[in-house]
Amino acid sequence: MKRGLILVNAFSPTVKTRQASRLAEELTARGVAVTVRRNDLFSLSVTDGRTVGDADCDFCVYLDKDKYVAEMLERTGVRLFNSARAVELCDDKMTTHIALSDSGIPMPDTLPGLLCYDKTAVVPAAALDRVENRLGYPVIVKLSYGSLGKGVFKADDRAALETLAEQVKTYSHLFQKYIAASHGKDLRVIVVGGKVLGGMLRSSDTDFRSNVGLGGKAIAADVPKAAEDYALKAADILGLDYCGIDFLLSPSPMLCEVNSNAFFDAFEAATGINVAAAYAEHIVRNI
Repeated sequence: MKRGLILVNAFSPTVKTRQASRLAEELTARGVAVTVRRNDLFSLSVTDGRTVGDADCDFCVYLDKDKYVAEMLERTGVRLFNSARAVELCDDKMTTHIALSDSGIPMPDTLPGLLCYDKTAVVPAAALDRVENRLGYPVIVKLSYGSLGKGVFKADDRAALETLAEQVKTYSHLFQKYIAASHGKDLRVIVVGGKVLGGMLRSSDTDFRSNVGLGGKAIAADVPKAAEDYALKAADILGLDYCGIDFLLSPSPMLCEVNSNAFFDAFEAATGINVAAAYAEHIVRNI
């Protein structure tokens, strides 16, 4: 019998724990012995020049973003779903855009933010001039790391841009063109094992962000052929077994973000598609 580990972050919210339970249920139904553990409850170390650990499993469903734990698990011979490299590429939103550049996948114009190491440093006016001239207003200011819509802001004018730039200057961040046609709405597409499972239209009447966790609504939606092609290409380039890809509607799809550990509760409820079962089937086929 194959042995699987589902690893969650030590500080995971309830929704992530529920996701782990759903995957464990579907894998168990397929004859896999599954253990769900927090990433602080087993030991990994570099000892005597070797990476060692006590995972004791054939594979791991990695529901975390800790790049160190992921890479160390792989070095001990554990097959990860998703791989350490795929998680790392998706965790940093600017890195995602760079990795997908030159691929033919449309994305909003994006500028890397300046990272200040001194809290007293002044953000150069010339840098904000460049953002203003290239992207106009409103402009999206986004932390490179973050989930559930947190760390995503909109600057409507120069004063707001200056305030936000000061607020994020000591964090990795980016500036992105605001897509008016997609205000308060986007299309979430789930990809498993090189196949698109379906789409979910997310919308909000009160926020420019559409995240369900921020009060947005979700309904099942058809996935346009272009979005399907872009989603499959992005998942392939990034090396993802599973992901949720968010498209802005402009009116043609523009890839906004790729989530290597996308929550699927809302997607399953909106679409009736058993994402956990599809992911479990993919895992079993590949171990």
